[in-house]
Amino acid sequence: MSELERERSQPTTAARVQPWWCGLMVAGGLGFGLLGDRRPFGTDVLAHPLVVFFVVVAATLLALRVALARPVPELIPERTLIVGCVIGVAAFLVGNWVALHLFSAR
Repeated sequence: MSELERERSQPTTAARVQPWWCGLMVAGGLGFGLLGDRRPFGTDVLAHPLVVFFVVVAATLLALRVALARPVPELIPERTLIVGCVIGVAAFLVGNWVALHLFSAR
């Protein structure tokens, strides 16, 4: 097997990181959405769980950038970053709906 064939058969780092990115955004969005109705961080606009969720995401991406010493778009393409953020917001809304309608209906 030549070097070129070996490179083509192995998935790139970006291809391996993208499913993790989307999965973690779903898990984080859902988790913060479940907390959303209770407002555990305070009543200020900047303490809203959706804002805190994206602050955590930004801090994680910065830590990833520093730890790997590579630009984040080399690991996760820009389009996938945006799709992950949209998925995170959708998961947040689903978690918020679940917390409001299923956990509050006692």
